[in-house]
This record gives sequence, structure tokens and C-alpha cells, in this order.
Amino acid sequence: MTDLAPWPYPRWIAHRGAGKLAPENTLSAFRLGARHGYRMFECDAKLSRDGVLFLMHDTDLQRTTNARGTGGDRTMGELAQLDAGSWHSRAYAGEPLPTLEALVRWCLANHLCLNVEIKPTPGQEAATGRAVGELLGALWPQDAVPPLLSSFQPASLAGARDTAPRLPRALLADRLADAAGDVDLCTALKLGCIAMVLNHALWNTPLVAKMHGAGLRCASYTVNDERAARHLIALGTDSIITDRVDLFAPGD
Repeated sequence: MTDLAPWPYPRWIAHRGAGKLAPENTLSAFRLGARHGYRMFECDAKLSRDGVLFLMHDTDLQRTTNARGTGGDRTMGELAQLDAGSWHSRAYAGEPLPTLEALVRWCLANHLCLNVEIKPTPGQEAATGRAVGELLGALWPQDAVPPLLSSFQPASLAGARDTAPRLPRALLADRLADAAGDVDLCTALKLGCIAMVLNHALWNTPLVAKMHGAGLRCASYTVNDERAARHLIALGTDSIITDRVDLFAPGD
């Protein structure tokens, strides 16, 4: 059995800022999550055409802005002019699409923790990982709780490892490559990850024991009901990503 890696993060992590209560991946969402008492946030980062990291989950702009097309095909100057709030509600009309740097500086100013999901535009996996590593490695103080860098894309995690080896990494998976989880575990260990972040329905007692036994922490996404949360806590998992910042008290 390998010793478990240090896990300085809270149990509860706010998904994309404040879940569905505010437009995802906007600074207004992160501020709202903080008002609900959350101290750690998950966000999605991808590269603009001119190499700036911005916050967005989808490859296409249509769902969360007033534009269409691939976000990564636009410059940050063009992206900054988009409305990233009206899709959610009139209260957030005109909300800008932020850079990852802006979010990082806000988190640091407020002593908050961050989980950056590297969410590359297809074909930009390694480059996006390298850019995230460079930015976070340069901005995040070495004496602060480090940001957790996660991705579904091994190439993105490898890129982040190459440019910021001191920052912890986690492998995301929506389904396991094999029933026992051995393939995903092997991938995570090869990438030097400290955690697996899985679709919450995948976790069971043997899988948690296997990951913990290999020295990896166990986290889950996206948990929005109390029964599922209680089950994950009983299994001994380490952190839970949720949209329901209004339901789960982050001190629980």
C-alpha cells in the first residue's frame, strides 16, 4: 500500500462557480459561490486564438454566450466583448467572459482554493495543458494551497506536468476503461496524479480502496442530491463537486 498523498482541499467544491444559480464560469458565479460559504471552486479553461486562457466549458459559444462558433477560434479581445450572462437570466445580462488569470487573482486575493479543469478545444490538448501550467506556476505562491489541475485528456495533464511539475494533478473520467479501474489507475499514476475525479456513480467500496491503496485521493462530480452525497461520504471519498451550493453547507 502506498501512503496517501496530502489532500489540503475541502470536501465541498463549487462547480463552475455557483452551479446553476449564476452563469457558469463567470466572476459573478464565483462571487455568489463564495457568499454561500464555499472556499474552493472548479472552473473550465481553454485557449483563445491568441493564446490567452479563458473560462468556458463548451467548445462552441452558443450555449453560454450570445455568439456561435468555436470559442478557441477567437481572440481574447473578441471573446471579451461577448455577453456570457443573458442566457442564464436577465439579472446577468452583459456579464463578461473572464480570463483564467482574472479568476486566479480573485481567488488569491480572497484566499480561496481552485480546481482548474483543462478543457481544451480539440487539437489543443497539450498546448492548453502547458499554458495552464505556465500561468498557474507563475502566479500561484508556493506557500499557498496549490491549485488542483484536472482533465479528461492525458495529453493536457502531461502538458501541465511539463510546465508546472510542482502543481498537483487529477485525472477525470466519466466511465472506466475497464470494470476494475486498473487502466485509469495506471494512466493516473503514469501522469503523476494525486487524485481521480470520477462521475460519482462509478465509486464503490472496492474502487475507493484500490485508489487509496495506490496513493490516490477520490473525488466526484457532479453531485446534486443528498442521498448520493451521503453515499460518497460513507464510502470515504475525499471531495465532492456540486452545483447545489444552496443545498450543501460547505462545512459539512
